[in-house]
Amino acid sequence: MPEVPLYNQQGQEIGKIELAENIFNVPIKPYLIYEVVKWQLACRRAGTASTKTRGEVRGGGRKPWRQKGTGRARQGSIRAPHWVGGGVVFGPKPRDYSYCLPKKVRRQALKIALTSKLKSNYLKVVDNIVLEEIKTKKFLEIMRNLNIDGALIVTNGKEEALKLASRNVKAFLVLPVEGLNVYDILRYKHLVLLQNAIPKIEERLNK
Repeated sequence: MPEVPLYNQQGQEIGKIELAENIFNVPIKPYLIYEVVKWQLACRRAGTASTKTRGEVRGGGRKPWRQKGTGRARQGSIRAPHWVGGGVVFGPKPRDYSYCLPKKVRRQALKIALTSKLKSNYLKVVDNIVLEEIKTKKFLEIMRNLNIDGALIVTNGKEEALKLASRNVKAFLVLPVEGLNVYDILRYKHLVLLQNAIPKIEERLNK
């Protein structure tokens, strides 16, 4: 089983902690990571882009000039696509970009993301983070103690104080175990796991 140091919020090593072999030490398969990130980003798309066709734009009810005898090209409507202010051909319409991806694939990709952070030495386990007051300055002091300049911090449950203190710093994101996902793990340089979140991660990924 992989063994990693356990730190306190002062940055001192206070022991070791074992991580589950089947979650933090799995074969790295980049194509699974690609599939899950693509799926996540597709599900996040609003899909609200919309344009009007020639049947939806205003005006153009009558023929601009007679068919023959003017010397000009024949025209049927001033709202045809080649006219300024005309409709759009094959433009976007509101649609749902999301699609289904098997749970097995999503779960395995999450294990691979966790393994990659551990193998690249960007995973840190902290016993607890307690803020005396909800201040960004205090939060950044703790991160400096841990020698971390940007991280995804995974907590057991909603740590409101920690979330409020870190929300002004773009390099950090606090998520409960339920919100842990591949895309956010990859977005941030470090992954910080609170000690009490690890059993919950193992329980979630062992289902």
